[in-house]
Amino acid sequence: MRKTLDFLYNSAAALAALFMVGLLVAVLLSIVSRQLHFNLPGLDAYAGYLMAGAGFLALAHTLKRGEHIRVTLLLGRLHHGPRRWLERWATGAAALLAALFAFYSVRLAWQSHAYNDISTGNDATPLWLPQLSMAAGALIFAIAAADEFLIEWRGRPMKTETEALRHE
Repeated sequence: MRKTLDFLYNSAAALAALFMVGLLVAVLLSIVSRQLHFNLPGLDAYAGYLMAGAGFLALAHTLKRGEHIRVTLLLGRLHHGPRRWLERWATGAAALLAALFAFYSVRLAWQSHAYNDISTGNDATPLWLPQLSMAAGALIFAIAAADEFLIEWRGRPMKTETEALRHE
C-alpha cells in the first residue's frame, strides 16, 4: 500500500512539474506574441489554469516531504505526551479540512460540467476542464493528509527540530 500511495504522490508531483513547463511555454509564447504583434486569445487564461493546476497537484507531495510551513513554537516547548496529542489533533484537523476541500472541489468541477459553465474570457473554455486539476490535486492532498493522520496515530517516531533540520 505504501508503494502505491508514494507512486500516487510522486505522479501528481510529476504532473505538476509538467504543468509548470506548460506555464513557462505559455508565458514565453505570450511575450513572443506581443513582440511580434500577433494575438493568441485566451493564452493568459490558460497560463492561469496551468499555474493553479501545478499548485494543487503539488500539495500532496509537498506534505509528504515535510515541506509545508509549520509553526513549531508551541510544539517545541511541550513534553513528549502533550506534544504527541497536539500532533494527532493537528493532523486530524488537517485531514478533515483537506477532505472537505476535496469534496467541494470535486463538486464544483462536477457542477461546472453539469451546467456547461464556460469561462467569461475570450477563450470560452468549459470550466470543468481546468477545475479537474484542482479537484484531483485536492483529492490526492486529502488522501495524503489522511495518510499522515494514520501514521501519527500508529506512533510515528517523533523528530526533534534539530533532527528535522539535519535531514534537510
